[in-house]
Amino acid sequence: MLLRQSVLRAGGGGFKNAGLLNGGLFQNGRQFQNGGGQYNRIFHKHPLTLGFRNKDNYQSIAVNRLTNIPVKNIQRTLNLQGLNPNALSARSKGTLPSRLVESSPSGLQPYLKLARLDKPVGTWLLFWPCGWSIGLAGVPGAIPDLSLLAVFGAGALVMRGAGCTINDMWDRNIDQHVERTRNRPITSGQISLFDALVFLSAQLGVGLLILLELNWYSVLLGASSMGLVVMYPLMKRITHYPQLILGLAFNWGALLGWSAAQGACNWSVCLSLYSAGICWTMIYDTIYAHQDKYDDIIIGMRSTAIKFGEQTPICLSCFATMMGMSLVYSGMLCQQSWPYYTSVAAVLAHISHQIYTLDINDGEDCAKKFLSNRWVGLILFLGCIGGTYCKEEEVEPTDVTTILQDATKSNFLI
Repeated sequence: MLLRQSVLRAGGGGFKNAGLLNGGLFQNGRQFQNGGGQYNRIFHKHPLTLGFRNKDNYQSIAVNRLTNIPVKNIQRTLNLQGLNPNALSARSKGTLPSRLVESSPSGLQPYLKLARLDKPVGTWLLFWPCGWSIGLAGVPGAIPDLSLLAVFGAGALVMRGAGCTINDMWDRNIDQHVERTRNRPITSGQISLFDALVFLSAQLGVGLLILLELNWYSVLLGASSMGLVVMYPLMKRITHYPQLILGLAFNWGALLGWSAAQGACNWSVCLSLYSAGICWTMIYDTIYAHQDKYDDIIIGMRSTAIKFGEQTPICLSCFATMMGMSLVYSGMLCQQSWPYYTSVAAVLAHISHQIYTLDINDGEDCAKKFLSNRWVGLILFLGCIGGTYCKEEEVEPTDVTTILQDATKSNFLI
């Protein structure tokens, strides 16, 4: 912990002497000195977030602690302290999607990486709210329309890639200052801004073709979410709650799935499911943001990870509670059966375990917890399908008057 404090306290000269400027944390001494000043200002607002117990300990750390330590030992200590910037990317290496991307033609690889096809977890997180909604909107005693699920799967793949392209275009000047993102295609110069714009146009064109497979109500509803997609990357510059905007965008499928299956939204059910999805996003993306909090503080970016700080487990527990209540309410409105409520209980147990065992100062643990949320979405998806399949077919109640009228008509016809 002391070495981590030394790293954060050191000025640009300290990093020059330690040999870390080009190898690691910042591009040049001037940027770090500017960032360090901002870090000093932010420290007074968020001392606990950075792991310092009091201001005196923070100020007493000498810059020259780094000068006599070999770079490889510093990097090793940073990794052990949970500051490994490549935790998530390291875990993705060796997966089938990453191997497919790496084996593709070299000229195509930057575009595939720009669309994050080597890291499909984001596609799953975008798809699951769509699947939940389609599952709940299904006909009792039957499974959902597989062709509709396939359309939404393709749409999630394409639009998640488009969202990543938009994000990287906005963040091209700040990604270079964050270890985890400095090798992204636009920031590293593998793709020019113009080429990225052309690629984005192609992605949005394909996304529109997929959207046009749905009814017009759904087409208009789906198109209305683009404002949130474009707005999200800007929010980290002006608010500590960009995860909320991401939640609004990523869970739009909770509305769209129902309208595609039923022709229009049942707003009571859809808004409740939408709220549950937003709370879920607040949980997993806050965990995700803890990987970058040190770099974010220095360059002036904001997130719920910085805002919540050491109180993160308590805040995430509140979101988990609201998520559970919203899911139960959605099930009651849909008259769901036992498989659905069983899946809700399993999801809440999974999320509770995430929160209870979370180490917000361990980047690899945060990455592991974030990735596990694809199973959260799958469990609830299976519960929605199973619950609808086990539902009894709804039969309209018949009163005595109706029975007598039917009998009278029958006698008249005889």
